[in-house]
Parts: sequence; structure tokens; C-alpha cells
Amino acid sequence: MLASIFVVQGLETLRHPEVVAPRAERVVKQMSGTVPALPAEPEQAVRLNGAIQLAAGTMLGLGWFPRLSALALAGTLVPTTFAGHPFWEEKDPAARKQQQIHFLKNVTMLGGLLVAAVDTDGSPSLAWRRHRAARAARVGIGPAAQAVAGSARVAGDGLGHAALTVGDGLGHAAVTVGDVLAAELPRVMSAARVAGGKLSDAAQTAASTAGDQLPGLAQTVSDAAQTAAGSARTAADKVVQAVEASRERARQYAAA
Repeated sequence: MLASIFVVQGLETLRHPEVVAPRAERVVKQMSGTVPALPAEPEQAVRLNGAIQLAAGTMLGLGWFPRLSALALAGTLVPTTFAGHPFWEEKDPAARKQQQIHFLKNVTMLGGLLVAAVDTDGSPSLAWRRHRAARAARVGIGPAAQAVAGSARVAGDGLGHAALTVGDGLGHAAVTVGDVLAAELPRVMSAARVAGGKLSDAAQTAASTAGDQLPGLAQTVSDAAQTAAGSARTAADKVVQAVEASRERARQYAAA
């Protein structure tokens, strides 16, 4: 029903373009200056408009490409309305009223054509599908992001516990090593003192034995032996101090 008037009007315009060409002359000149592809002659432009209305109206009536054909008819109806029914230019009140009615009638048909152009035959529109896909993506991404965040927190907690465990293990190991060194060091010192004493006694014995023949040599050997014994005792004391310091640092690290 919406297409019937365009089929009849388009056929009539094709057969008799000279009837509407004078009224369309001003609009045709304006449009041809804006769109160079349009014919500059009013009769040719009117005939082209009628051919589009006839073809698109027939397609809309048969249901062939309804949205495309409705959009084409809407495009032809705009210049037709402005060219055929400029009610604001009429001086006679009755003629102005009549032209205004025709103008509003064409605006009503234009609204129907635009509705038909965006009709989806019951199928969801592209905008609806886009919004639904975006909402589904947000719903799907939310749990995934929460799962990733939870995994990251669990991994961070695991790494933290592992670092604490390693630190505790290193502290305990350092304390254990310090204790072992502290326990064994007195023995080492005692052995060093014993060895120094024996070395000193041996030197003195050798010095007394050879005192008659080599008094100078014996005295030198005795002095060297005493010096070596003192150096051994000093080194042992330094080792003890170093071990005690290491043990104290290890205990501080373990406590931290």
C-alpha cells in the first residue's frame, strides 16, 4: 500500500515530465549545482526521479530489497515535496492551506519510508547485536580477570612464604655453622698451644745440648721457636674472635 502511490506517480511522471518540470526547475538547478552527476535539464531530472520512484515502488510492493527500495523512495520524495508543495510561497490562504496539506502528507509518507528502511523483519538490529555482544564480552571478561587476580595473589603469597622459608633456613644454617666453629675452635687453640709448647721445649733442649759448641746458634733457634709459638697463639686468638663475630652476625640475621 505504501508503494502504490509511488508506482502510479512515477509512471505518470515518466509519461508526462513536462507537467511537473516547470515547478521542479528551481530545485533542479540548485541540486545540479550541488551534485554535478544530476541532470541540469528539468525534464530529464523529473524523468529520472519518476523512473526511480517506479522501480523502487515496484520492488517495495513485491518485497524485493524492501529497505533499499524504501530508502531510494525517501530520497526522491524530499526534492519532490519541496518542488511541488512550497506552501510558504503561496499568497492565497486557501491555496496555502491546500499546499500545506500535501506537504504534510508527503512528510508522513517520508516517515513511513524511513521506518520501512530500518525495519529488520523481526530480526535484531545491528545496534542491538553490537550492544549484546559488548555486554556478553564484559560478563565473560569479569570472571576471567578475577580468576587471574586470584591466581596472582596466590602466587604472590606462595613466593612470600618461600622467601621467608629460605631466609629462616639460611639463618638456622648460619647459626649452626657458627656453633660448630665455636665448639671446635677451643680444641684447635689447645692443639696450637700444645704444639707451640712442644716446639719451644724442643728448641730449648736443642739449645742446651748444643750450648757448649754453638751458643749463638742455640740462642737464635730458641728465640725463633718462641717467636713462632707466640705467632701461633696470636693467630689462634684472632680466629676465635672472627668466629665469634660471624656467629653474632648469623644470630642477628636469624632474628631479623
